[in-house]
Amino acid sequence: MKTHALFFLLLLACMYPSLAQGTYENCCLKYANEVKANVKKRIVSYKVQQTDGGCNIAAVVFKLKKGRTFCGDPQQPWVKDLMKKNKRI
Repeated sequence: MKTHALFFLLLLACMYPSLAQGTYENCCLKYANEVKANVKKRIVSYKVQQTDGGCNIAAVVFKLKKGRTFCGDPQQPWVKDLMKKNKRI
């Protein structure tokens, strides 16, 4: 019985540091200032990043055909235009 309790405490002590670190979201940290026309043509979808989660800035995350992403300021006219032309995920 003592062995089981000791093992449990040892297991708990090993798990504690990983629990204390928490989780981090994949967030935009800055905005793209401008995007070339050939990049705009490769946009397949977008999602809106809110500040209510673990992210510090509101942004629109555009996904390109090969999986790359870039972030735009949702207040900018060119970002609003791209949102109208593409589907939201």
